[in-house]
Amino acid sequence: MSSLVQSVDWLAVAPPTVAAVVGLVVLVADLFVAESRKPLLGWIAVAGLAASTLLLLPLLDADRSTFCLVGDTEVCSYTADRFTLVIQLLVLGGALLCALLSVTALKDSGKRLPEGEYWFLFLSSAAGAALLPASRDLATLVVALEVASLSAFALVGLRHGDRRSSEAALKFFLSSVTATAVSLLGISFVYAATGTLHLTRVAERIQHVDGQLQTLAQTGVVLTLVGFAFKTAAVPFHFWVPDTYVGAPLPVAAYLSVIGKAVGFSGLILVTVVALPSYADAWAPALAVLAALTMTVGNVGALRQQSTRAYSAVRLLAWSSVGQAGYLLVPIAAAGYSDDPEKQIGSTLAYALMYGAVNLGAFAVAALVGRAHRLNRVADYRGLYAASPLTALLMGFFLLCLAGLPPGVIGLFAKVTVFAAAVDAGLGWLAVVMAVNVVIALVYYLRWTALLFRAPETAPEGAATADAAAARRLPAPLTAALALTGVLGIALSGAPQLVLRFTETGLF
Repeated sequence: MSSLVQSVDWLAVAPPTVAAVVGLVVLVADLFVAESRKPLLGWIAVAGLAASTLLLLPLLDADRSTFCLVGDTEVCSYTADRFTLVIQLLVLGGALLCALLSVTALKDSGKRLPEGEYWFLFLSSAAGAALLPASRDLATLVVALEVASLSAFALVGLRHGDRRSSEAALKFFLSSVTATAVSLLGISFVYAATGTLHLTRVAERIQHVDGQLQTLAQTGVVLTLVGFAFKTAAVPFHFWVPDTYVGAPLPVAAYLSVIGKAVGFSGLILVTVVALPSYADAWAPALAVLAALTMTVGNVGALRQQSTRAYSAVRLLAWSSVGQAGYLLVPIAAAGYSDDPEKQIGSTLAYALMYGAVNLGAFAVAALVGRAHRLNRVADYRGLYAASPLTALLMGFFLLCLAGLPPGVIGLFAKVTVFAAAVDAGLGWLAVVMAVNVVIALVYYLRWTALLFRAPETAPEGAATADAAAARRLPAPLTAALALTGVLGIALSGAPQLVLRFTETGLF
């Protein structure tokens, strides 16, 4: 008789576990740390995220699985393969950069953001986001998704006495709850039809569902995909994005733009390509249409932003992130048409890594400019080169990477891999739509880049002195975030082929 007692592979589960444990440590420490020493909690969180990221290194050599079925070690709930490690690197590395931005934001907030609660929620969300790509059953997938999401919308509304923050949190909450309800209903239908929650077994059994349960299974597949479309902010489920980004603290907006997307897309990949490959003739066309709509609506929305409108810089980055979500959907859709879906998924992961590095860099510059210009308008970036040449050059580089233009070679490389994925899968029409959207995006990215190097507008002497003083008092955490994203973007532009090699998945 086989034993029901299993040993846990603690090394495999270490990255999300360390983040979760440090979150609990911060929550308890908040009760005993004096008010004047609360910033120490932020540095504990930064150290915890750095440790979680470093714990990915021992996992690079081989696939590891744990929490497996008794008597069938091939069917497990947690797997640390190359796909998992790439997403966990994006999640934990991105969370580390957002934590550095948060240290400065909390210091500048004037106690409107409670530090203990902020760091507990931040680390909880990061732990859930890191758990999700390793999940190989639908129950673990949903739990990880909700741990990441619930903490995230609490972070959005955490700022005391801010109506915009409360409104943003409410919109994010309603969309998240709707997505969860739809996903859970779909997953319950899939479970009723197949009798299992493990992704690989769902893939086997859903092909041979009894005729009486066929409609139930099809409905479950559709509802599950609709729920994940909400999580990825795909059109028409994107309505919450601009207002949520503007109302949230800027580091939280940066977190949502990268880690939030990584959560949604990794879940979507696991559900479609791993659990439901036999339904590719249904989800692949649907995702292709969603990709076309999402990139078009996102880029047109960014193009329409007025540079003098309050918070237009954050709104433009929000709409840009919707457009980038469309590009990320293209290889997933292509995987449904391809004989080599692993290669297509690798293209999505490569694009996600590039986007994560440079988008967080752009948000870091926005955080810096926002310290001197509270309304954070695109117009406030005019003449940035005259005030801070290095910051302006970095922002220009990040924007050119997002546009896919040299010297942002990594951005160009990532877009070419997505184009290739669409063409190889026979989705020529989608490649054409993407080409048109790249041209649309060039307009607003280049317009913003040009503004950085224009002569600054004349300003009252007192205002100029204040801006100069703000520039001189550049905090160390913000400097570190800018330096890390800049070095990463430049290094990847020098050797972009390393990204594709790293993102060759072992998912199948």
